[in-house]
Amino acid sequence: MTFEYQLRVLPQTAASMQALKEGIAREKGMDARTIRAVRILKKSIDARQRTVYVNLKVAVWVNEEPQEPVFTPIDYQDVSDRKRVIVVGEGPAGLFAALRLIEAGLRPIILERGKDVRERKKDLSQISRQQAVNPESNYCFGEGGAGTYSDGKLYTRSKKRGNVDKILRVFCQHGASTDILADAHPHIGTDRLPAVIEAMRNTILRCGGEVHHLTKMTGILIDENRTAVGVEAIHQESGEQRVFRGPVILATGHSARDVYRHLADCRLEIEAKGIAVGVRLEHPSLLIDQIQYHSKQGRGKYLPAAEYSFVTQVNGRGVYSFCMCPGGFVIPAATDKQQLVVNGMSPSHRAGKWSNSGMVVETRPEDVEGEGPLKMMYWQEHLEKMCWQQAGMKQTAPAQRMEDFVKGQVSYDLPPTSYAPGLVSSPLHFWLPEQITERLRGGFQTFGRQCRGFLTNDATMIAVETRTSSPVRITRDGDTLMHVGIEGLFPCGEGAGYAGGIVSAAIDGERCAENCAAYLNKLQ
Repeated sequence: MTFEYQLRVLPQTAASMQALKEGIAREKGMDARTIRAVRILKKSIDARQRTVYVNLKVAVWVNEEPQEPVFTPIDYQDVSDRKRVIVVGEGPAGLFAALRLIEAGLRPIILERGKDVRERKKDLSQISRQQAVNPESNYCFGEGGAGTYSDGKLYTRSKKRGNVDKILRVFCQHGASTDILADAHPHIGTDRLPAVIEAMRNTILRCGGEVHHLTKMTGILIDENRTAVGVEAIHQESGEQRVFRGPVILATGHSARDVYRHLADCRLEIEAKGIAVGVRLEHPSLLIDQIQYHSKQGRGKYLPAAEYSFVTQVNGRGVYSFCMCPGGFVIPAATDKQQLVVNGMSPSHRAGKWSNSGMVVETRPEDVEGEGPLKMMYWQEHLEKMCWQQAGMKQTAPAQRMEDFVKGQVSYDLPPTSYAPGLVSSPLHFWLPEQITERLRGGFQTFGRQCRGFLTNDATMIAVETRTSSPVRITRDGDTLMHVGIEGLFPCGEGAGYAGGIVSAAIDGERCAENCAAYLNKLQ
């Protein structure tokens, strides 16, 4: 027989399957020898009180072995002779759009401006070693998109966008640990995600799709009926220009500024969108573990590196933590010369000496001077160039101790850091926009009161975090998901302004693929 139970156990019990079986047997009055298998269905940590517990939902098989698999894989069909759909961008939105197109019996043709995951690594290393940013291959551009080498967190607060469990199962089918199906805050890790992305690409190719790396879209082909019928593209190395025909799913990511400029030049309807701007805040991971787990010993042997989430309002705008990376690294995430942008990532084991998160301030279009749909993008660019100049026109990031920032004091030295290009002491409180400085200061004071020990000079603020989301929304119809003025064009994912993170972008990719299939069916 199979039973499901909700359990609340100590971390050491949750870490051992034998201890878990024995605990279930005691609590439910069973003979532990009759429990053939236990499968964890859901898992979360409750650290609200002094004693930390793990909440579990488990399936228990008594006197029988499990029959059903952990998940049922999708049978992707051969679509080599089917109708073509052009997918621009190979981030999570583009990859999941392509896989969903295959499920719908359509042939995806993916165009990716950057390199594949293996070649991309070489360009990432050059940012730290030689201060050189490749505009087409960096932490944002390339196979897998920004998430591949920035973290791999699979948590989304939005449950209305679509089937989160489906996205997680697809990741598992392509090599991710099945632990992500149970964890409350699932995470693959930047060390493991590249292999998963490569496996997804291989599925697309095996089914008859195409993936063209180093192939940059230069224009959208629109016929006299205001219908997207394909794209023009150029190969980055050979210079060969090609035309790819078919309806277009535009999944270019939140940093493809040339795409936004192209859409504006073509007078396609787009609009300025609010973003969040601030810094990466880095603490010693032991300190965060001590604070969150209420223990001087930190997380100990059985708990993962601690996470945190903060949000408050200061002067009518949200101030909050973003993309928290326990046991992780701060990384250089610029996509062009004369820019300095930081982001965070965590490997799967999350055992690093530091933990970081974005600490950002909600910024709306009305908060920024200027006109037009690209005004927020221009403001982003201005902040990133200003940060680069403050760093001495290199990728060594301007930084300040947290408590010094709140007090308006210069930091005469800085703590050790995970940021490989290095830090330079800088008065962030002086040169960051006042609307950001004052709200960050107020937010830090609130978070320090809520969480004793969090506001400390052992923490370092590293500037500047600007790529939290797209500064532009490509307007689309809420029902068809097509652009409001162009049939056959499906703006998709983070770059279109309709997602934020790997999972929500993947879900949006699937939705756009489904709507594209419906659109093609109507044309028959």
